Amino acid sequence: MKKVFTFASVVLAGAMTAFAQDAQTAAAEAAAALSQAEEAPVSAPKPKYWESGVQTNINLGQTWLSQWAAGGSNSVSLAGNIDAKANYAKDKMIWNNRLQMDYGFMYSEDKPILQKTKDRIYLESKWGYETPIRHLSYSANFDFKTQFGDNFEYKTPTTGTTKADWEAARILKSDLFAPAYINLGLGLLWTPKSWFSLNVAPITGGLVVVNRPELQKTYGMDLINADDPTLGYKSTRLELGAQVKADASWVINDNFSYTTQVALFYNYLKPTVEPRIAWDNKVFWKLAKFFALTVSTNLIYDPLVLVRDTDKDGVADAKGVQFKEFLEFGFTYSISAKH
Repeated sequence: MKKVFTFASVVLAGAMTAFAQDAQTAAAEAAAALSQAEEAPVSAPKPKYWESGVQTNINLGQTWLSQWAAGGSNSVSLAGNIDAKANYAKDKMIWNNRLQMDYGFMYSEDKPILQKTKDRIYLESKWGYETPIRHLSYSANFDFKTQFGDNFEYKTPTTGTTKADWEAARILKSDLFAPAYINLGLGLLWTPKSWFSLNVAPITGGLVVVNRPELQKTYGMDLINADDPTLGYKSTRLELGAQVKADASWVINDNFSYTTQVALFYNYLKPTVEPRIAWDNKVFWKLAKFFALTVSTNLIYDPLVLVRDTDKDGVADAKGVQFKEFLEFGFTYSISAKH
């Protein structure tokens, strides 16, 4: 009995010793693994160079009258716009892109025809590379402006009030690529503040396109042959000049913002002609999650474009200031991302 007890004691002691050695080995391995894990470098987040976003607005208007003494007409209107951006920034280089598209129309009971109220395409792309001077960059600026389709001025017909009569009396004012303005400028970009930039491009090449013959005189296109006006006008005009463009944007909070841009272009090839000026403004006020108030204005002064009818014969024959304003309330939705 004593020998059996002694043998069991030896076996138990050996088992305990082996277990202790295994536990010690496991603890050492765990400590080594923990040490290696602590020393392993933490991978840095992947840099994001692109910032993009899209803001959309859809606005609906309607007027209904019943035995209204002051008069008027029932009408309905629909308009929408898209404001998209895609900006890139890495080291000393930036590349900012913005696309604005506006389109709208209305139907009024007194005019049995759809009337265009908004029609605009504006694409702008800016590239910049920092110089040794603070806030100053070499720059290249591209912009393109036109409209989606034909736009008319609606004159009251003298022959009747049918749809065909209204269509016969209307006057074409613009169309796709009639006109279209394409510019590429090289110069310097000054950005003293995050909300303000000034681009000066003393070398700016431009192309004006008017592919509708009936609009070429209105938009100041050159004669095919100055000695023979009966040959008509050219459909394109090359320009070489200087462009100055100032941009400012104030974002008060996520619900209120104001953006403005002023652009001036002076044509070296027509030194006696005044500069072309364009001034755009936009106020955006988000009143609820999906509803917003938008105020936008567009001012243009182009000394080559005829906009005034001085002799009241229905044909524009003099230059002037063009101005457009919209006050809209409706549905809005925005998305943004960094990647």
